[in-house]
Amino acid sequence: MAPVAPRAPVGLVVIASSAGGISALPHVLRPLPADFPVPVVILQHLAPQFPSALVAILARSTVLAVRAAGDGATLAAGVIEVAPPDHHVVIRPDGTIALSQAEQVHHLRPAADILFGSAAAAYGPRALAVVLSGTGIDAAAGVRAIHAVGGTVVVQDRASSEFKGMPDAALATGVADHVLPLDEIAAMLIVLTAGDRG
Repeated sequence: MAPVAPRAPVGLVVIASSAGGISALPHVLRPLPADFPVPVVILQHLAPQFPSALVAILARSTVLAVRAAGDGATLAAGVIEVAPPDHHVVIRPDGTIALSQAEQVHHLRPAADILFGSAAAAYGPRALAVVLSGTGIDAAAGVRAIHAVGGTVVVQDRASSEFKGMPDAALATGVADHVLPLDEIAAMLIVLTAGDRG
Protein backbone atom coordinates (compact mmCIF):
# COMPACT_ATOMS: atom_id res chain seq x y z
CA MET A 1 0.00 0.00 0.00
CA ALA A 2 1.37 3.44 -0.91
CA PRO A 3 2.36 5.78 1.93
CA VAL A 4 -0.47 7.97 3.15
CA ALA A 5 0.21 11.68 3.48
CA PRO A 6 -0.52 13.14 6.91
CA ARG A 7 -3.84 14.97 7.16
CA ALA A 8 -6.15 16.17 9.87
CA PRO A 9 -7.12 13.31 12.22
CA VAL A 10 -10.22 11.54 10.90
CA GLY A 11 -13.27 12.05 13.09
CA LEU A 12 -16.01 10.39 11.03
CA VAL A 13 -16.28 7.82 8.22
CA VAL A 14 -19.31 8.07 5.92
CA ILE A 15 -19.91 5.29 3.39
CA ALA A 16 -22.36 5.32 0.47
CA SER A 17 -23.45 2.43 -1.72
CA SER A 18 -26.34 1.39 -3.91
CA ALA A 19 -26.71 -1.59 -6.27
CA GLY A 20 -24.07 -4.13 -5.29
CA GLY A 21 -23.54 -2.43 -1.95
CA ILE A 22 -25.09 -5.08 0.26
CA SER A 23 -22.50 -7.58 -0.95
CA ALA A 24 -19.67 -5.00 -0.92
CA LEU A 25 -20.20 -3.57 2.56
CA PRO A 26 -19.19 -6.73 4.51
CA HIS A 27 -15.80 -6.66 2.75
CA VAL A 28 -15.22 -3.18 4.18
CA LEU A 29 -16.61 -3.85 7.66
CA ARG A 30 -15.29 -7.34 8.44
CA PRO A 31 -11.60 -6.36 8.86
CA LEU A 32 -12.28 -3.30 11.05
CA PRO A 33 -11.02 -3.93 14.61
CA ALA A 34 -13.15 -3.79 17.74
CA ASP A 35 -11.30 -0.63 18.80
CA PHE A 36 -11.98 1.24 15.54
CA PRO A 37 -11.60 4.78 16.86
CA VAL A 38 -14.26 6.79 14.99
CA PRO A 39 -17.98 6.57 14.18
CA VAL A 40 -19.15 5.13 10.86
CA VAL A 41 -22.34 6.09 9.04
CA ILE A 42 -23.52 3.86 6.19
CA LEU A 43 -26.02 4.92 3.55
CA GLN A 44 -27.24 2.13 1.30
CA HIS A 45 -29.99 2.98 -1.18
CA LEU A 46 -33.00 0.83 -0.23
CA ALA A 47 -36.56 0.49 -1.46
CA PRO A 48 -38.60 2.73 0.87
CA GLN A 49 -41.72 0.58 0.81
CA PHE A 50 -40.15 -2.45 2.52
CA PRO A 51 -38.74 -2.95 6.02
CA SER A 52 -34.96 -3.13 5.93
CA ALA A 53 -32.93 -6.05 7.26
CA LEU A 54 -29.67 -4.23 6.53
CA VAL A 55 -28.75 -3.64 10.18
CA ALA A 56 -29.02 -7.38 10.92
CA ILE A 57 -27.14 -8.29 7.74
CA LEU A 58 -24.25 -5.95 8.51
CA ALA A 59 -24.13 -6.92 12.18
CA ARG A 60 -23.22 -10.45 11.10
CA SER A 61 -20.21 -9.04 9.22
CA THR A 62 -18.49 -6.97 11.90
CA VAL A 63 -17.40 -6.94 15.53
CA LEU A 64 -18.52 -3.32 15.76
CA ALA A 65 -21.94 -2.33 17.07
CA VAL A 66 -24.46 -1.73 14.27
CA ARG A 67 -27.70 0.16 14.74
CA ALA A 68 -30.32 1.99 12.72
CA ALA A 69 -29.57 5.69 12.75
CA GLY A 70 -32.10 7.45 14.97
CA ASP A 71 -33.11 11.08 15.07
CA GLY A 72 -31.06 12.76 17.81
CA ALA A 73 -28.64 9.82 18.21
CA THR A 74 -25.09 10.73 19.19
CA LEU A 75 -22.27 9.41 17.02
CA ALA A 76 -19.86 7.20 18.95
CA ALA A 77 -16.48 5.69 18.17
CA GLY A 78 -16.73 2.13 16.93
CA VAL A 79 -20.48 2.32 16.33
CA ILE A 80 -21.93 1.93 12.84
CA GLU A 81 -25.08 3.96 12.15
CA VAL A 82 -27.17 2.74 9.20
CA ALA A 83 -29.42 5.16 7.33
CA PRO A 84 -33.06 4.05 7.53
CA PRO A 85 -35.16 3.78 4.37
CA ASP A 86 -36.92 6.93 3.13
CA HIS A 87 -35.05 9.34 5.44
CA HIS A 88 -32.16 11.65 4.70
CA VAL A 89 -29.41 11.47 7.32
CA VAL A 90 -27.87 14.77 8.39
CA ILE A 91 -24.83 15.04 10.65
CA ARG A 92 -25.13 17.99 12.98
CA PRO A 93 -22.09 19.99 14.14
CA ASP A 94 -22.58 18.67 17.69
CA GLY A 95 -22.02 15.08 16.49
CA THR A 96 -25.66 14.05 16.56
CA ILE A 97 -27.88 12.74 13.77
CA ALA A 98 -30.97 14.38 12.34
CA LEU A 99 -33.39 12.42 10.15
CA SER A 100 -35.37 14.25 7.51
CA GLN A 101 -38.02 13.45 4.94
CA ALA A 102 -37.16 16.53 2.91
CA GLU A 103 -37.39 16.42 -0.87
CA GLN A 104 -35.64 13.58 -2.66
CA VAL A 105 -32.24 14.22 -4.24
CA HIS A 106 -31.58 12.40 -7.54
CA HIS A 107 -34.96 10.72 -6.87
CA LEU A 108 -33.44 9.25 -3.71
CA ARG A 109 -34.11 9.45 0.00
CA PRO A 110 -31.74 8.88 1.71
CA ALA A 111 -29.20 10.57 -0.55
CA ALA A 112 -25.45 10.35 -0.12
CA ASP A 113 -25.05 13.95 -1.25
CA ILE A 114 -27.05 15.07 1.80
CA LEU A 115 -25.09 12.85 4.20
CA PHE A 116 -21.68 13.72 2.77
CA GLY A 117 -22.47 17.42 2.56
CA SER A 118 -23.53 17.52 6.19
CA ALA A 119 -20.46 15.52 7.23
CA ALA A 120 -18.28 18.06 5.45
CA ALA A 121 -20.03 20.94 7.21
CA ALA A 122 -19.87 19.28 10.63
CA TYR A 123 -16.41 17.67 10.54
CA GLY A 124 -14.50 19.67 7.92
CA PRO A 125 -11.09 18.13 7.18
CA ARG A 126 -11.80 15.34 9.68
CA ALA A 127 -14.50 13.82 7.41
CA LEU A 128 -13.67 10.71 5.38
CA ALA A 129 -16.06 9.62 2.62
CA VAL A 130 -16.15 6.22 0.92
CA VAL A 131 -18.06 5.51 -2.30
CA LEU A 132 -18.79 1.88 -3.15
CA SER A 133 -20.65 0.02 -5.91
CA GLY A 134 -23.87 1.59 -7.13
CA THR A 135 -25.81 3.04 -10.02
CA GLY A 136 -26.49 6.71 -10.65
CA ILE A 137 -24.57 9.85 -9.68
CA ASP A 138 -25.43 10.17 -5.98
CA ALA A 139 -22.34 11.00 -3.85
CA ALA A 140 -20.56 12.97 -6.61
CA ALA A 141 -21.58 16.35 -5.20
CA GLY A 142 -20.97 14.96 -1.74
CA VAL A 143 -17.36 14.01 -2.40
CA ARG A 144 -16.77 17.46 -3.84
CA ALA A 145 -18.05 18.91 -0.56
CA ILE A 146 -15.77 16.63 1.47
CA HIS A 147 -12.79 17.56 -0.69
CA ALA A 148 -13.57 21.28 -0.51
CA VAL A 149 -13.14 21.31 3.27
CA GLY A 150 -9.95 19.24 3.19
CA GLY A 151 -11.52 15.88 3.99
CA THR A 152 -10.51 12.54 2.46
CA VAL A 153 -12.27 10.70 -0.37
CA VAL A 154 -11.90 6.95 -0.99
CA VAL A 155 -13.55 5.36 -4.04
CA GLN A 156 -13.90 1.69 -4.94
CA ASP A 157 -12.16 1.01 -8.23
CA ARG A 158 -14.10 0.10 -11.38
CA ALA A 159 -12.66 -3.41 -11.64
CA SER A 160 -14.04 -4.51 -8.27
CA SER A 161 -17.33 -2.59 -8.47
CA GLU A 162 -20.34 -4.72 -9.35
CA PHE A 163 -22.12 -1.56 -10.53
CA LYS A 164 -19.92 1.29 -11.70
CA GLY A 165 -22.23 4.32 -11.85
CA MET A 166 -21.55 5.79 -8.40
CA PRO A 167 -17.81 5.08 -8.41
CA ASP A 168 -17.49 6.50 -11.94
CA ALA A 169 -19.40 9.65 -10.98
CA ALA A 170 -17.22 10.11 -7.90
CA LEU A 171 -14.04 9.51 -9.90
CA ALA A 172 -15.16 11.98 -12.58
CA THR A 173 -15.03 14.77 -9.99
CA GLY A 174 -11.26 14.39 -9.87
CA VAL A 175 -11.15 14.69 -6.07
CA ALA A 176 -10.59 11.06 -5.02
CA ASP A 177 -7.58 10.68 -2.75
CA HIS A 178 -7.51 6.88 -2.93
CA VAL A 179 -9.00 4.59 -5.60
CA LEU A 180 -8.83 1.04 -4.31
CA PRO A 181 -10.04 -2.50 -4.93
CA LEU A 182 -12.86 -3.43 -2.57
CA ASP A 183 -10.70 -5.72 -0.45
CA GLU A 184 -8.13 -2.96 0.22
CA ILE A 185 -10.53 -0.30 1.48
CA ALA A 186 -10.73 -1.53 5.07
CA ALA A 187 -6.93 -1.51 5.43
CA MET A 188 -6.88 2.08 4.19
CA LEU A 189 -9.56 3.09 6.69
CA ILE A 190 -7.50 1.56 9.47
CA VAL A 191 -4.42 3.49 8.33
CA LEU A 192 -6.27 6.77 7.91
CA THR A 193 -7.86 6.58 11.37
CA ALA A 194 -4.77 5.29 13.18
CA GLY A 195 -3.97 8.76 14.51
CA ASP A 196 -7.22 8.73 16.46
CA ARG A 197 -6.24 5.80 18.68
CA GLY A 198 -5.13 6.27 22.24
